[in-house]
Amino acid sequence: MNHSSKTIANGILRAVAIIVGIVLSLYFLYQIRSVIAYLAIAAVIALLGRPITLFLRRKLKFPNTLAVIVTMVLFVTILMGIIALFVPLINEQGKSLSLLDIEALKADVNTLYLEILEYMGASTADLNELIKNSDLERSVLEGLNLNFIPNILNSFLNVLSSFSIGLFSVLFISFFFLKDSKLLQKGLLTFIPQKKEGNLIVSIDKINGLLSRYFIGILVQLTILFVIYMITLLIVGVDNAIVIAFLCALFNIIPYIGPIIGAVIMVTLTMTSHLGMDFSTVILPKAGYVLIGVLIGQMVDNFFSQPFIFSTSVRSHPLEIFLVIIIAGLLFGVVGMVVAVPGYTAIKVILKEFLRENTFVKKFTKNV
Repeated sequence: MNHSSKTIANGILRAVAIIVGIVLSLYFLYQIRSVIAYLAIAAVIALLGRPITLFLRRKLKFPNTLAVIVTMVLFVTILMGIIALFVPLINEQGKSLSLLDIEALKADVNTLYLEILEYMGASTADLNELIKNSDLERSVLEGLNLNFIPNILNSFLNVLSSFSIGLFSVLFISFFFLKDSKLLQKGLLTFIPQKKEGNLIVSIDKINGLLSRYFIGILVQLTILFVIYMITLLIVGVDNAIVIAFLCALFNIIPYIGPIIGAVIMVTLTMTSHLGMDFSTVILPKAGYVLIGVLIGQMVDNFFSQPFIFSTSVRSHPLEIFLVIIIAGLLFGVVGMVVAVPGYTAIKVILKEFLRENTFVKKFTKNV
């Protein structure tokens, strides 16, 4: 009896120790989530840059280090080119919105606000009387608290500093991942028992194959959205249509939230670029056309692009993907939502290789 009690007590202590260990491990991972994000992004860049590096080495006979440097320079050039595309947009919208002139911005917003109210059915006389009696205009403008704009501009350097640190970290890690394609594999092997090394190598190869197809699918998805958005904005007659379409398509990388952000940006820039024109015959119809274009783009994305990507790459049910993205978003924010699907795919592959005899794992990973 005493021996049985001791066995039960030891089992309980062992279970508690395991639970505490898991909780502490998850807490540690949460605390270093930025580093994990850097590693994940660097791994993606290395995955995308690998074909370029191999082409330079095999076809053009570049030394390995030089091939990696050329590949990294190419990625940085593309990034700088994308940033340069948005400089005219920011400059143009800064002028049209009078971002540095709060009073001018208030006047523009007030004009648009009055036009919307008038369009909703109130006559000009009734509207003026309503505003006069209730101080509605003043309340709305005070509620907007547009003085936050200078504060945002003042904090821009802090954001830029954080972005620079993240960018440098990602590029630095990506360089070594590309230079030694087995670096990540070697690092992981140090934590794996020797008899399980074969399983890890198979897992990494399978993950590389699945994620390569996944990221190619994402590029196709963004290209389709970019074309639809660009055509919509060009038809409506919005300035900098190509840049805006590219930006809004890029937001689609963020699941669920990204398309909403892109739609808001497109509609807002459409309305502000026609500010001063008649609301009912110009601004509202153009905003409506843009919304129709966004809806068409999202329908194509939801019924064609995403099913194609998920079925041919990550091989998971859409409901699985939805739940995984929501949970990752709650735990790690936007970055978690972006890396949720690749991370989930990697976990499923690893589970299948290391726990293939487990009944639950067999059912969970049957499509991988």
